[in-house]
Amino acid sequence: MLYDCRTTADRDRGIAAAVEAVKSGELAVFPTDTVYGIGADAFTPHAITALHTARNATRQVPPPVLVGSRHTLDGLVYSLPKAARELADAFWPGALTLLVEHSPSLQWDLGETGGQVAVRMPLHPVALEVLREVGPMAVTTANKVGQPAPKTAEEARDQLEYAVRIYLEAGPAADPAPSTVIDVTGDAPRVLRAGAIPLEKLRDVVPDLLAPEE
Repeated sequence: MLYDCRTTADRDRGIAAAVEAVKSGELAVFPTDTVYGIGADAFTPHAITALHTARNATRQVPPPVLVGSRHTLDGLVYSLPKAARELADAFWPGALTLLVEHSPSLQWDLGETGGQVAVRMPLHPVALEVLREVGPMAVTTANKVGQPAPKTAEEARDQLEYAVRIYLEAGPAADPAPSTVIDVTGDAPRVLRAGAIPLEKLRDVVPDLLAPEE
């Protein structure tokens, strides 16, 4: 089912349907502030498997986790470095992904994480509504591996078809630039992938942030 979230009635029905689908262990596609994402409940192993299968992902790289609240991050990590807290306070919700050490007590199976997980809070009202109802979700780009990242839910449906139960359409993605990824698990925070947020703005918050080549 595809719901057009640009109309109030369809938006409410669509978000409710997506929440119900994800809580039932099924998949949903929804807009983020970068491109459209395909998401599953982060704590339902068979849903994570279905997510990889839908994308034809043979090498099952652990997916990033999206959250609907800055405070959710505290529940996912054993301890949050000061730099991570400052970056999240400054740039969440937004195009910033933090690689953190997740709490060993979490009952999830995202794959071979090595004890680390990439976490982001997206700046999109539809995504945030779904995430606040469902909780942390494993989310990756809503495309088949090797095909272009979709800028609309309809483009995602053309690729993923019946592998996904609910598609939430909110118009073309406003900014297809990827999120900036920062590793905060080491002695000093380091940019792993340059993206939508430039290094200079990040260093205004965390002056000792290392560039990828440093």
